[in-house]
Amino acid sequence: MPFTKEDKAKIVEEFGKDPKNTGSPEVQIAIITQRINTLSQHLAKFKHDRTSKRGLLQLVGKRRALLNYLKKESEARYLETLKKLGLRK
Repeated sequence: MPFTKEDKAKIVEEFGKDPKNTGSPEVQIAIITQRINTLSQHLAKFKHDRTSKRGLLQLVGKRRALLNYLKKESEARYLETLKKLGLRK
């Protein structure tokens, strides 16, 4: 299932302060998490797709870096984002 503009708009609305706020760490983390979930489903079906696996690992690293940044800036926002997305730390 591809990641559509409507999905992205819904995520921005939920995690951003306003609909045009796509640059906040919370929104970026949520979008990357959605892409990771989509790629994980793809890789469950196509186990030998190495390029998608590489892309998945890059996205996981990018999300980790954003989470580290958010934790350094605001512990409360970090914990709230983890809770909303159902991520574990």
